[in-house]
Amino acid sequence: MRLIDSHCHLDAAEFDADRDAVIARAREAGVAHQIIPAVEAAGWSALRTLCRDQPDLHPAYGLHPMYLARHREEHLDELREWLANERPVAVGECGLDHFVGDLDPGIQRHYFEAQLRLAREFELPLIIHARRAVDEVIAAVRRVGGLRGVVHSFSGSPEQARQLWNAGFLIGLGGPVTYERAQRLRGLVAAMPLEHLLLETDAPDQPDAALRGQRNEPARVSIICRTIAQLRGEPEDDIAAVTRGNAARLFGLAA
Repeated sequence: MRLIDSHCHLDAAEFDADRDAVIARAREAGVAHQIIPAVEAAGWSALRTLCRDQPDLHPAYGLHPMYLARHREEHLDELREWLANERPVAVGECGLDHFVGDLDPGIQRHYFEAQLRLAREFELPLIIHARRAVDEVIAAVRRVGGLRGVVHSFSGSPEQARQLWNAGFLIGLGGPVTYERAQRLRGLVAAMPLEHLLLETDAPDQPDAALRGQRNEPARVSIICRTIAQLRGEPEDDIAAVTRGNAARLFGLAA
């Protein structure tokens, strides 16, 4: 079974001690590709180095809303240069976060919408973080127009999911779907069209239920696949094949 982890922070410090072993375990688990989105300008260079000689690791460059205090206006100009010179698989991770109370909403919107415009300019997909902000994200992508991408770690309603699909976006699901208490999310994935779904781990964060409280890693995307197959009553191989194709088309990868 070949899988794509559509969202993994393999460049995070949590992997510094054993990153090579983590990559090896992912490959052994059938992870054919990992999409690794940046969170701040200071990390772009190291992310590029990490992925340079690894054909299954793919960087995306962006400015994450939770790192708002580290972003500067000039970083948007630098991002344009990185997109032009590096041609990553996506712009991101970017978005809006209205859960963390000390993140200025107006400044978040400024950086987010600037990245939406850059994605449209360079015809690249977006990797979007939307926590307590799904409706506002939908409004923003409609307002800018001509966009595509994924809202990762989706936690919204079925109606919000449909609005995203109609706007050209997929939804990414990971560890939270493995928890029995996540009834709305599990109901959504059981019934939704598979062509709009991506699998992800968000490692080192959001571990699945069997890994609760521990560091997550990309090999665990196989657990996400298995859980979704069980919820849908479909073969794991079918879930893997369709979601792999979805990710390959979105990010321009060999399936």
